[in-house]
Amino acid sequence: MPPTRDTSVATPSVEAGAAYRLLRLFLDVKPEEAALVWWSWFYLFAVFFAYFVIRPIRDAAGAAGGVNNLPWLFSGTLVGMLLINTPYAALVARLPRARFISITYRFFMLNLIVFLILFRMTTGSANIWVGRVFFIWTAVFNLFVVSVFWQFMADVFTSDQSKRMFGFIAAAATVGGMLGGLLTASTVRTLGVSFLFVVSVLLLELGVFAVGRLAAVSDKMLTQAKGREERSIGGSAFAGLTNVLRSPYLLNICVYMLLYSMLSTFLYFQQIAIVAGAYADRASQTALFGWMDFAVNLLTLGGQLFITGAVLKRLGVAVTITLIPAVTIAGFVLLGIRPTVVVLITFYVLRRAGNFTFAQPSRNVLFTTVSREDKYKAKSVIDTIVYRLGDQVGAWSSGALSWLNVGLAGIAWAAVPLSVAWAINGWWLGRRHDERAATEALPVAPRA
Repeated sequence: MPPTRDTSVATPSVEAGAAYRLLRLFLDVKPEEAALVWWSWFYLFAVFFAYFVIRPIRDAAGAAGGVNNLPWLFSGTLVGMLLINTPYAALVARLPRARFISITYRFFMLNLIVFLILFRMTTGSANIWVGRVFFIWTAVFNLFVVSVFWQFMADVFTSDQSKRMFGFIAAAATVGGMLGGLLTASTVRTLGVSFLFVVSVLLLELGVFAVGRLAAVSDKMLTQAKGREERSIGGSAFAGLTNVLRSPYLLNICVYMLLYSMLSTFLYFQQIAIVAGAYADRASQTALFGWMDFAVNLLTLGGQLFITGAVLKRLGVAVTITLIPAVTIAGFVLLGIRPTVVVLITFYVLRRAGNFTFAQPSRNVLFTTVSREDKYKAKSVIDTIVYRLGDQVGAWSSGALSWLNVGLAGIAWAAVPLSVAWAINGWWLGRRHDERAATEALPVAPRA
């Protein structure tokens, strides 16, 4: 008698429960997909909650270190990305995904404990230098922990599933960000930054727990569907870079990320300068940054829950991924005409919310049609090194334009042609993804 196949994952008990019914309110999901979606949601929620608890501390540290020093801090971030990518790729090549993801997160948890000790032990100029290092580290931390999550998602979900589900899953980042910003803004004056560091560490450990559960469900489904178990990815530690250079598709994703990051940095520098000029003490700056993050995430949440999946499914990746470049063109044109503080802050908030609602989910859908090795190694290079390279170019370009007394309007007009190029690039990528997804969906002819 043949062995009975275990279908406990394929037909989860959540199908008949409140959790599955709740999921059906927001997206078109099949019973066997429900457990994957909920564990992914909890995973991202924990990660973003952890990050947004410390993000306002990072921004206040950057302001305290001097706006003029920000280009150097962005340079340090790029160096940090270059240093950490190779050992991460080596872990990817040798260990199953749940193992190397858990090791990566716990490495950053240990770093947080070290910074907690340093902040408590230092004062004056030494504390400012710790803040500068923390600014660099937080940027590396943010990109890596979030990039690792979306690498995992691109490996777990197909192109069709990602269009339906990535918007809803991304809403976990919004909820986590809202709670993180709210917690920091409301407790930093009374409980201090030490409390916030401990909270961030504990939340990352919850994320590691979710990684284990998600990997177990995904691996069991893979075994049932394809008759094979999860294995390490293998390959070279430098494959992420070499594969990007060989692939026009991956190279154009690099261009998309580069332009997005450059244009974001232009706006970020203006934000830092305005807040540093308006508030003298770091606690007030930290509270304001926390409330701004809360506002952005509140604006984003409704879009991710009710709009992202429908837009991706009905309009396709090409349209969705070019929405925010189009908004960016309009925003910089408006800034060029009316370079006011109100216009700048409004544009910044709307653009960030639009990125989380449309650009980021559709950008992550692009990786569902690449090889498993590229989902982890090439995506890591693009999400970290290329992203920070864009920050670097944007930071020094913004600094140079300010040194030349170009002014806010001049910087805005300089950004318009870059925004147009970004929109064209996004459209090409969306069309190419659809072609690749259609090719993968074609039935394989049986061998004679």
